[in-house]
Amino acid sequence: MKIFSCQQCDQTVLFENTHCEQCSSALGFLPDQLVISALTSVDNAWVALADKTEPAKRWYYCENHQHQVCNWMVEEGGSTFCVACDLNRHIPNLGKVEERQAWQQLEFAKHRLVYSLLRLGLPIVSKKLEPEDGLSFDFISENNEVPEDVSAMTGHAAGQVTINASEGNTVDREQMREDMNESYRTVIGHFRHEVGHYYWDQLILDDEQALADFRALFGDDQEDYGEALEAHYKQPNADWQSEFVSVYASSHAWEDWAETWAHYLHIVDTLETASDLGMSLQPAGTNSENLAVMVNIDPFHHDNFDEILAQYLPLTFAVNNLNRGMGQPDLYPFILVPAVREKLAFIHRLLKPYRVA
Repeated sequence: MKIFSCQQCDQTVLFENTHCEQCSSALGFLPDQLVISALTSVDNAWVALADKTEPAKRWYYCENHQHQVCNWMVEEGGSTFCVACDLNRHIPNLGKVEERQAWQQLEFAKHRLVYSLLRLGLPIVSKKLEPEDGLSFDFISENNEVPEDVSAMTGHAAGQVTINASEGNTVDREQMREDMNESYRTVIGHFRHEVGHYYWDQLILDDEQALADFRALFGDDQEDYGEALEAHYKQPNADWQSEFVSVYASSHAWEDWAETWAHYLHIVDTLETASDLGMSLQPAGTNSENLAVMVNIDPFHHDNFDEILAQYLPLTFAVNNLNRGMGQPDLYPFILVPAVREKLAFIHRLLKPYRVA
């Protein structure tokens, strides 16, 4: 995620902000330009100060802005929902305060996901337009009124991503993390993982060479998925650290892909932020050369993945130690062994045709 500033007063603003805290300008995200912009009200619409098109476009807030879950803009004459919100099929019960709050957390994470997909240049097509090959999201809870065949379990099926709304509740999510003995469980992690299944279908399934390369690294996708998961939950792979980024990744080739895909998005998004901040490490001591780094890569456009990791890994060591100093868990509690790095590099190469200058 880039660091954004208000064009009216140059105050640093956050991705989710709707108003500048310094000058009170209205703010909105322009998805076609991937920038937060200060807005000026004109004839019941908005002109965006960051929009350099001529003549100046008229912009409107996404319809979900009224629910305080979206600050993205739409153009005059188009859909009333932004590119991120237009992917929704079912949302939580807005009659419940706790579900409105959970939905906000889900949408904040989903919008960050869609930002990354746009930065990667990947196609984002709603199932409303392409029912067979499109992407859609369900946010389900026990209070949703949805058809009986709609599952409340977080997962993916043929482009339909479901996130249980309880994941937006910090207490519930932490309890689930402990119950499942996970070192890491976040809303953005769920989104990145589940959408990875969708892009496996889009990028690999019908590409003979990509499929062959995938199987060489990740294993046999034709292995019975249900049986593999059943075996995993009965007795997880005790030796998973040698080849996988997580124990769940070792359950089946599809889950290995989705877990690795999620970590790829973790890496590029984090490194973009660090690069935009101009972060560098210049530690003192005998091991200073191993940790010294000047972060200056745009990971969404940089071809050499080894160089991306060379800048990312020292950062994880630094932030993990900062967290420990505050009594917090590691921000990135994972070890990227050589086999995992090779899988990450495969994803990076696979996405090269979509990267735009």
